[in-house]
Amino acid sequence: QVQLVESGGGLVQAGGSLRLSCAASGRTFSSWSMGWFRQAPGKEREFVAGDSWSGGNTYYADSVKGRFAISRDNAKNTVNLQMNSLKPEDTAVYYCTADPRWPTLVRAAGAYWGQGTQVTVSS
Repeated sequence: QVQLVESGGGLVQAGGSLRLSCAASGRTFSSWSMGWFRQAPGKEREFVAGDSWSGGNTYYADSVKGRFAISRDNAKNTVNLQMNSLKPEDTAVYYCTADPRWPTLVRAAGAYWGQGTQVTVSS
């Protein structure tokens, strides 16, 4: 059974940092694209950051460029999201996702999703 389990969310003051982790199990994702989405109350789920399977290409939403960094450890089957200079507008539930095809993942149609982890940034 394939599972993606996020961790690392919490409450932080504006300007602070958090590191989210996504642990994958049930298969190897080294050749899959993996990424992070977020959903704030009353808003649609939006793309945050992604890493195509080759590992050489990473992508970010304009709103987080320069502040967030995605990384993956294929040996541990994990993908991480380092979030710095957090803002109140970053408050959302953050989801990890995986798919063999990058275009599918970036459309929020990934094959697998985690349950999400709450990130709350206070002003």
